[in-house]
Amino acid sequence: MSKDLRNLISTSKRIVVKIGSSSITTAQGGIDEQKLNQIVKAIAAHHKKAHEIVLVSSGAIAAGLAPLKLDSRPKDLTLQQAVASVGQSLLVNKYSQEFSKHGINVGQVLLTAEDMSRRSHYRNAQRTFNKLLEMKVIPIVNENDTVANDEIRVGDNDRLAGIVTHLIDADALILLSDVDGLYTAPPGNTNSKLITEVKDFTEINNLEIGGAGASGVGTGGMFTKVQAARISSAGGVAVLITDAKNLDAVLDGKNVGTIFWPKKAKLSARSLWIAHAADIEGQIKVDQGAAKALLTKQASLLSAGIKEIYGDFEDGAVVEVIDENQKVIAKGLIKFDSTELPKMIGKNSSKLLEEFGEGYEKEVIHRDDLVLSSDIVVDN
Repeated sequence: MSKDLRNLISTSKRIVVKIGSSSITTAQGGIDEQKLNQIVKAIAAHHKKAHEIVLVSSGAIAAGLAPLKLDSRPKDLTLQQAVASVGQSLLVNKYSQEFSKHGINVGQVLLTAEDMSRRSHYRNAQRTFNKLLEMKVIPIVNENDTVANDEIRVGDNDRLAGIVTHLIDADALILLSDVDGLYTAPPGNTNSKLITEVKDFTEINNLEIGGAGASGVGTGGMFTKVQAARISSAGGVAVLITDAKNLDAVLDGKNVGTIFWPKKAKLSARSLWIAHAADIEGQIKVDQGAAKALLTKQASLLSAGIKEIYGDFEDGAVVEVIDENQKVIAKGLIKFDSTELPKMIGKNSSKLLEEFGEGYEKEVIHRDDLVLSSDIVVDN
């Protein structure tokens, strides 16, 4: 069955390929032309077989280091943004040069967290991608590091690739790095073994999964790739993580890397946006009974089970639902704003109807607008 899934990835009509900084830049900074050309050659060959490919490419900051005579990734945000501005233009120019040798046009798409979190921006980005693919253009995607800040950013391109996969309704996601895939322990350990497939994420809950890569030029690592795999799997998309040098083999359906099985019960586009793209504007703490009802009965959230409200938000905002231990158990679209909810806490529907009239007796978050923790990536 694993072979069938690998073949499915290689034959997918629409594929997102994410490439890490270390796979296209040198350790000292600057573009590694040989590595980049190999990536372009593999993608171009597959593109000519009528496959639609979106390339999410890191490397803007790393590509800008050498031209600016910097020997390491800067820690200062303003300097990072300046370096990214220089590096991004060099990187896209190089991609354009190399793809043009194969008769392929590329289009630069720089995204911000706001583009993902605001529903109207999200849909506009969706239309742009679809038009580019319709014209047989390969979109080159990166987070807009020049304007993003620490508070308002997607955070890493692995996560961005997972979100873009759903944004364009892709069939598969390939995450390329400088390691062969997910291992049972850090790859340097003598007893470490490559995990060839993950059917359920509970299988890897106890693994020690590394953070940032060893190259020192990127922000991601295996941890962020597994997060991206969780995001995409929830939407019914197959994901494969492997070394960038294996891209040809992946696109040929060969047995390389770690493949993550898609969930059979995939989330809707609306639920995926709530779970992974929307801004979180507040939190609702619920009691033990409400938490159990949400997690085991897939119930709507009622005001009777609410204990506390955190944040200032309007009705229609996306909020986190947390239990009494501060653990995020769900995200959802709230039907009341933060000024109305406090007076509703702990009251059942009949009491609300009696005190405040029609409309207040309805659920606070309808179950169709609620995404449970098993389907979202959270930090706690």
